[in-house]
Amino acid sequence: MDVYTLLIQLLNGVQYGLLLFLVASGLTLIFGIMGVINLAHGSFYMVGAYMAFAFSSATGSLVAGVVMGLGLSVALGVALEWGLFGRLYQRDHLDQVLLTYGLILVFEEMRSILVDNDVHGVPVPPLLAWSIPLTPTLSYPAYRLFMSAVCLAVAVLLWLLIQRTRLGMMIRAGASNREMVQSLGLNIKLVYRLVFALGVALAALAGMVAAPVSSVYPGMGTHVLIICFVVVVMGGIGSVRGALFAALLIGVVDTFGRVFLPQAAGVMVYLVMAAVLLWRPEGLFRSI
Repeated sequence: MDVYTLLIQLLNGVQYGLLLFLVASGLTLIFGIMGVINLAHGSFYMVGAYMAFAFSSATGSLVAGVVMGLGLSVALGVALEWGLFGRLYQRDHLDQVLLTYGLILVFEEMRSILVDNDVHGVPVPPLLAWSIPLTPTLSYPAYRLFMSAVCLAVAVLLWLLIQRTRLGMMIRAGASNREMVQSLGLNIKLVYRLVFALGVALAALAGMVAAPVSSVYPGMGTHVLIICFVVVVMGGIGSVRGALFAALLIGVVDTFGRVFLPQAAGVMVYLVMAAVLLWRPEGLFRSI
């Protein structure tokens, strides 16, 4: 394997890791800050991909589809937190698991009724439908680099939101001591609602930007959910920075594992997780 092929695989691993971060960052916010085990998070990724397919087909533009889908995903997050998740904060984790598993079934059935069970493709925007030549026979799609750039931009914006804004200060305070925040007169329910809506929007955005590469198909959120829980646990529950480092590590390990050890690729990610947790049981980083 030459250096250019290795470079392509490295780029693929980083791009996959950044996409995982986009989904896992929302999951770690919901899990680490709100204390809710959200098994339906992968369904939000699937919903985003299907919205990209539906809206881009209707408008002829993926960008318009993403903008419309983001607005709907935020509204969906607010509605779900207000109607369902807001009632779970003081309940057992078993109640959370049952409710969120039920939501998986609801979203899958709604997808089947509204869109059908076929595999659908989402075209790459014409502006990005070209490749960067690396050698006379090898090239790298520009859209994949665009995906990585979007994920990095979201990571920077998320860091700025949490570390440099008043809302971020309230999120960090609510994560460490909810009762104290309430006693100071801050509306912690509103903060949680915004956090949940942000988590849903991040997962949906990941599904939208990934749709032209991975296609859109039934059950696509299940595998992503499992890997994202691995990322959240490895990075440290509630740590966005940890989710970024863990996602990049998982993305590179999974990509190179499929190239060099395809027979063992399915377990390599979990071996890495086990090694990290043996070294640091609390994960790579603590809190947000």
